Formats: sequence, structure tokens, C-alpha cells
Amino acid sequence: MAGISIGFAVWGSVCPEQDLWQGTESIAIESSRPVSEAKPQLSLHSLSAVLMDADSGRILYGKDEHQVRPMASTTKIMTCILALELGNPEDFCEISEKAAGQPRVKLGAPTGSRIRLKDLLYSLMLESHNDSAVAIAEHISGSVEVFTEKMNRKAQDIGCVDTTFLTPNGLDAEKQNADGEVIRHGTTAAELAKILHYCTKMSPKHDEFLTITRCRSYSFSDSEGYNTYSCQNHNALLDMTQEAVTGKTGFTGGAGYCYAAELSDGERSFILTLLGCGWPPHKTWKWEDVQKLYSYGKQNYFYCDFAFEENRLRIPLLGGAYKDWIYAVSESPGQKRSFHLLVSETERPVAEYDMKTILDAPVKAGDEVGVVRYRLGQEEIGQSHYCSEEDAAAWGLSYCLQRILDFWIF
Repeated sequence: MAGISIGFAVWGSVCPEQDLWQGTESIAIESSRPVSEAKPQLSLHSLSAVLMDADSGRILYGKDEHQVRPMASTTKIMTCILALELGNPEDFCEISEKAAGQPRVKLGAPTGSRIRLKDLLYSLMLESHNDSAVAIAEHISGSVEVFTEKMNRKAQDIGCVDTTFLTPNGLDAEKQNADGEVIRHGTTAAELAKILHYCTKMSPKHDEFLTITRCRSYSFSDSEGYNTYSCQNHNALLDMTQEAVTGKTGFTGGAGYCYAAELSDGERSFILTLLGCGWPPHKTWKWEDVQKLYSYGKQNYFYCDFAFEENRLRIPLLGGAYKDWIYAVSESPGQKRSFHLLVSETERPVAEYDMKTILDAPVKAGDEVGVVRYRLGQEEIGQSHYCSEEDAAAWGLSYCLQRILDFWIF
């Protein structure tokens, strides 16, 4: 049987009671409320928004963050990172008739021209050119359809369950699946933040991604040198504050103004995403929402150190020879499990002990007894596995004879 108990860390360390989980019932743990309910509501223009700790990926604030919405050209964040991971930036991509026929905003390269993949990625992320997105997709995968399948698989791999990519450029799109259900190109504010977190922190190509998206201007020519192109970064936040790390704007008639960005004050880094942040003529509303979210993060979240002592724990032993208890230890007995966390003044991590309440003999040293899960709100931030410290034999005939002999002799 297993019992569950919790211990709290303070600014220093806490020592959990050794027999806290004894008994046959579990202590229920009250789960944190969803982000949208637990946090004070900011006055935002965006229909959906998220503020995320860029280091841990933990959502610190959300407004309707799990609602699926179209995301316009923030789609190109995934297009870019996938092309960086799968392609050779020095390869030349041929502009197809389909690519050349994409609507504005576009690079305007003529059908048949050849442009380096690297150059098209700057066109994609700085100017948000729709034809460059299609040319990249066709070069990497042979067709837009196959490339978007890879986009969806990548999204699933990084934990996105409500994101659907139908285009590599983010134009509003929908289609029917085999069951007749209408599927729309879209994501959630929470999952868009997760995608950007992957691009800037986890992808093996995160440095290349940041180099492209931080660039203010870029010029290049096609393979023959016939046409030269110049790109300017439309992420105005790069010029508004030195704390801007990266970002991507977007707009379609269906999506409204969208935005995804990372900002850092040198110690703390935040990712924020906005979906449906107004329609024309309210193009600047997104900068107001960015300021509110970023200010909220900097005013309410600070790094703190927490520690839990991993004690030697005593568990009852049933049917044991010569002993009624056995001790369990973690991988680092007697040590402290430490965490450096970005938290608000009211947040504390907890240790959830999920241990067997009774062990049946025989037990071997190293047998798993239970696990301690360290949590901050809804997020699991670590685990410690506990195992039996020593062997414990079960009583049998030889043990009974020895006990009888001991009784009569002593």
C-alpha cells in the first residue's frame, strides 16, 4: 500500500516527519487552480495571452490561454526552427510557381530563381514573406503538405496537443478530415509560448534561430546575381527596449494582430504570447499588452532558493525476521534537494511523499519503496526515488527454531 503526504520548503530547508505517511489512507493534495483563475486579471486587449518563465517553461499568467485561435505569421516560428533542424542553410531553394503565387506580404522572387535557404529564412522572419515560407517548405519536404505534417509532429513532440499547422506561412486555412470534421489552422497562447520556448532554449539550433530573429536588416541576392533583396526586421520591440531578445509579429483578417516574444532583464527571462490583439486600426495595442505582461512579471516574480532535506525514512516491516522496521534512503541520503526557482511572494514548492505504508519481507537492499515528487503549483519540478537501505529476511522455520532456542536458554 502507498500513502501520500506533503512537506513544504521555506527559504531555508524543511525536515519532513519520518512517519508522516503511516496509515492506510492518503492525504489528499489540493491542486492549484488553473492559471486563468488563480492570477489577478490584467486589462489586456488580447483575446488570449500568456506570460511564461522562459527558463523553466512554467506559465506565470494566462488569459484564456487554452482557447484555440488562428495565429497568423507567428506560425513562421515553427517553419524557421524546423528548416534549421532539417535543412542545410547553404543549399539553394528553387522558387516554384506555387511559391511565387503566394499573396502579399512576399519577397517577389520570380518562378525558377534559386535562393539560399539561409537567405530565405531571413526573409521569412524579418519581413514575414509568405512566398519564402512556401519555398522553404517545398525545399525541405518536397511539398507544403508533407512539411506541415512535420510541423505538426514537431509540435506534438514538444507537448502541444491543441495546435494544428495547415500552412507554413500562417495564412488562414481550414480543411475537412476523413470524418468530415473541419480542422482549422491554429494554436493556443499557451502552446505558442511552448513553441517559442523550444526554439530559444531547447532546440539544437536555438543559437541560429536567435541570430536570425535578432537581426535588424539583411541583404542577399539570388544564385545568378540577377536580383538583390533587402529585408528589415518588423519586430519593433527590438528598437523599443534593450531587453527584447526575440519576437515575431503576425496578422490576418481571421487572427487579428498576434505576437510572440522573449524579453530578459539579465537575470529573469520571460516569454509572452498574444492572440487576437485587436484589428485595424489598432496595430499598436500589442505593445501595450507586452508592457503590461512584462511589467507584471518583473514586479511579481523573483528568483529564490529552496531546499528539502532527504531524510532516512522508517517503514513498518511485516513478517520480518529479527526486525519490525526497515529504513529507506534516497539517491543522496542526508543531503538537501535544492531548487532555484522564479516565484511570486506567495508561492512555495512542496514535496509530495508517495511511499509504501508497509513492506512485506523478504526485502532486498535497493528495492524501490517510493518516490518524492517536488511540485511548484501544478508543475512537477523534480523527483527523488527512495529504496530500502538493507536486506530484511522473512521469518521461517529456522527463524522460529532460533526464537524458541533463545527463549529456553535465556
